[in-house]
Amino acid sequence: MQMLRFKTINLIFGIVLILIVLLDYFFNLSSWIYGLMGVLWITLTTVGAFHIRWNYHLKAIHQNKGIKDNWVAITFDDGPHPEFTPKILKLLQMHDAKATFFCVGKQLEQNGELTEEIVTQGHTLGNHTYSHANDFGFFGTEKVITELKQTKEIIKAMTGLETRLYRPAFGVTNPNIKKAVHHLSLQTIGWSIRSLDTTNLSTKKVLHRITRKLNKGDIILLHDTSEKTVEVLEQLLLFLQKNNMRSVTVNQLLDLEAYA
Repeated sequence: MQMLRFKTINLIFGIVLILIVLLDYFFNLSSWIYGLMGVLWITLTTVGAFHIRWNYHLKAIHQNKGIKDNWVAITFDDGPHPEFTPKILKLLQMHDAKATFFCVGKQLEQNGELTEEIVTQGHTLGNHTYSHANDFGFFGTEKVITELKQTKEIIKAMTGLETRLYRPAFGVTNPNIKKAVHHLSLQTIGWSIRSLDTTNLSTKKVLHRITRKLNKGDIILLHDTSEKTVEVLEQLLLFLQKNNMRSVTVNQLLDLEAYA
C-alpha cells in the first residue's frame, strides 16, 4: 500500500482523465467512463481515510521493524477512565511495564489526578482530540486545530509537558486533519496490531488477535475503557513475560521525543 497516497492517486487520476478527454474528443466515448472514474476516486479516497496504516492522507508511524531489543509498545486510547485506568496502571506497575495513553481532552479534564499519575509512573501521554466526536472526520481544518490545541494545552496545564504525539480519533485521516497536524507539529502514531477490544469479541479472542503474530517492534492498540481490556492486559503482560518481551512507551520504541 506504500504507493497509495492521496497526491499520487490524484496525479494518476488527473493523467488518466486527460487521456480519456483526448480519446473522447476523437472517438466519442461513453459518458459512463467519467462516472466510473469518479466512483473509483471517491472509493479510494474514502477507504484511505479509514485505513490509517495506508498512510494515504497522513504519514503515521505504525511499528519499528528494525528494533534490536525485544520490545513492543502497548497503547491505550479514549481515556483516562475513572474506573478502568487505575486498574490498568496497577497492572502495568506490577509487571514493570510502560505504556502510552492517547487521551481525550474531555476525559483529562474530568480525571486530573489520573493524568498526573500516568506521568508519575513513567508512561507517556499523547493527544487523541478533545471531544472524540463521531463526526470528527468531517471537521474543517480550523476546528481540528482547535480540538488538538485544547487537549495539548490541557496536558501542559496539568503536567507541564507539551506532547508531540497524536493518534487520530477512530484512526481517521483526511486533508484537513493533515493540515492541522502539520500546523501543530505533531507526530502521528498508528498501530501494527489492532486488538478490537471495543467490539463484542471475547477476552480470549482479543488476546489471540494480539499474540498470534506479535513481534518485537509492534505497536498494540487497546482502550482503557472496559473491564474486558483490563482482563486482556493482565494476560498479555503474562504472555510478554513468558516470551521475554517488554512493553515500553511508544517514544522509546520508536526512538523519538514525546514532548517538545
